[in-house]
Amino acid sequence: MTEETVDSATNELPDLAVGWIGTGRMGIAMAARLAQAGVALTAWNRTKAKAEPLTAHGATIADSISELRGCDVVFSMVSTAPDLEQVMLGEGGLLTDPDNLPGAVIDCSTVDTESSEAMRAASEERGVAFLAAPVSGNGRVVRAGALSLVVSGPEETFQRFEPFLALIGKSVTYVGEGDVARLVKICHNLFLGVVTQSMAEITVLAEKGGVSRAAFLDFLNNSVMGSMFSRYKSPAFVNLDYTPTFTPILLRKDFDLGLAAARRLDVPMPVAATTAQLVQATVSSGRVEEDFAILLDQQAAAAGLELKPENVVVDDGLSAADEAV
Repeated sequence: MTEETVDSATNELPDLAVGWIGTGRMGIAMAARLAQAGVALTAWNRTKAKAEPLTAHGATIADSISELRGCDVVFSMVSTAPDLEQVMLGEGGLLTDPDNLPGAVIDCSTVDTESSEAMRAASEERGVAFLAAPVSGNGRVVRAGALSLVVSGPEETFQRFEPFLALIGKSVTYVGEGDVARLVKICHNLFLGVVTQSMAEITVLAEKGGVSRAAFLDFLNNSVMGSMFSRYKSPAFVNLDYTPTFTPILLRKDFDLGLAAARRLDVPMPVAATTAQLVQATVSSGRVEEDFAILLDQQAAAAGLELKPENVVVDDGLSAADEAV
C-alpha cells in the first residue's frame, strides 16, 4: 500500500476502534494493512509474540481477548471452526461478558456454513452484528494488495464497515444475507484444488514430452488460459519450492466441506470428488507441512517422471508485494 493510498483511505474511514483476533500468516498481513492505514487497531493472538510486529505500524497488542470487547468492530482470522468457537464463546471469549460486548464481529476464517450460523446466532442473541467475510489469497497476496473478500450478513452492517474491508483487499463482494459467503469461499477452494491438479497434469505431460516446465508455463501464463493464479504458482512448479502458503491438510478440509455441501444440495461433482482423493493422497504421503503444490510431485511420480528444480527466475505476478509486516 502506497502512502498516497493510505492517506486517501484514512480520510474516508469512520473514527472507530477496531479489534483483531488471530495473527497467523494471513491474519498478521491483513491486520497490518489496517494499521498502516492509521486505523486504531488492537490485536490479540494466542501466541503474543506473533502479533508483536504489528506495533511497528502503531497497533496495540492485547494480553487477553477481553481487551477487545469495547471495540466498535472485531475481526477474526483463525484456522478452524473449533478455534472460532473458542475465541468467541470459550473461557474468556469475546462474547462471554454480556455487559461488555463489541458492536460487531467480522469473521474472515474459512469455516463451514453450520459453524458460521452458530456464531452468527450467538452474536445476534447478544445484540452483536455478524458478518462472514472469508478471503481468497495468502500473506503475500495480502501484502501485494491483491486479496479478494466475499461478505454476507446484514447489508447495513456491511455498508458501515465496508471502508475497513476495502483497506484489506482489492475487491470486496457482498453476496447477500446470512452465511452464503461461506459457500462461495468453499466453492472457490474446490476450484483451487481442481485447477492445481489439472495444472500439475498438463505440466507433467509437457515435461515428459521434452519441454521444460519454465517454458511451458511461460506459454500458458501468456495465453488466454493463463491467470493470476497460474502465474503465482509457477515458481513453485518450476523450482520445486514448496514453502507453504496453503497446506494439503487445509485443502483437504475444504474439499470435505465442499463435497458435504454438494451432497446436501444434491449437486454431482465428479471432478471435485476425484481431486479430493488426490489431495488425500498428498496428506497420506506425510508431506503435510509443505505447500499443496506438491500435487505436482505426486503427478510426476505417477507418470514415472523424476522432477528436478530448474533454477530459473520466474515472475509470480506479485513482484510489487511489500514483504515488510
